[in-house]
Parts: sequence; C-alpha cells; structure tokens
Amino acid sequence: QVQLVESGGGLVQPGGSLRLSCAASGSIESIGNMGWYRQRPGKQREMVGGISASGGTHYADSVKGRFAISRDNDKNTMYLQMNSLKPEDTAVYYCHADIPRTYRAWGQGTQVTVSS
Repeated sequence: QVQLVESGGGLVQPGGSLRLSCAASGSIESIGNMGWYRQRPGKQREMVGGISASGGTHYADSVKGRFAISRDNDKNTMYLQMNSLKPEDTAVYYCHADIPRTYRAWGQGTQVTVSS
C-alpha cells in the first residue's frame, strides 16, 4: 500500500505563490505516474497536472505557465509550485500516485485559499 500526505496549503494573496508537497510512504517502489487534482467550491474534482516516473509533465490549460510539478524520488516527494495565483485557484488540492494496473492512491487534501 502507498500512503500520501499533502502539506503546504494556506492563505495567499492574489498574485502570490505557494508550494505544495506530497510525501509518499509504504510501497513506494511500485509508484509510476503521480499528479494533482483540485476541487473548487461547488465544482467537481478536476485535474491540475501530472508527472510521469521519468519526469514528463502535463498540465490543465487553466494552470499552464503558472504551475509546475516536480518530483524528488530520493525524498519520495512530489511538489506543486503555484505562481501568479488567482482567486479561482481556491480549492482543496489532492495528490495521487498510480500503481500501474493496480490502483490509484490519494492524499487527504490540503486547502489553498487565494484572497486579499
């Protein structure tokens, strides 16, 4: 089993930055792709972006050019660097880790609020 714990959320002003972390533990050797989703108030959960085991990334159009995903395999941690934050980025952010052909593990979520 893989366990994920997110951290780094909080309150930030529009135009500010935050970095979220997603620490993995357990059967980490089985992890393939990882990624981030978010759930904005009153909306369904949506994909923010992902990163493959080899480091390739993809992003939703709404965050492209502002957000960056990276992973440090030595620390078993994935990051989401968020810059130029907007009020519409306010959401609970969830990380996931895919164990190929088996299951997708999810973290518990971390709140990000963008407000002046």
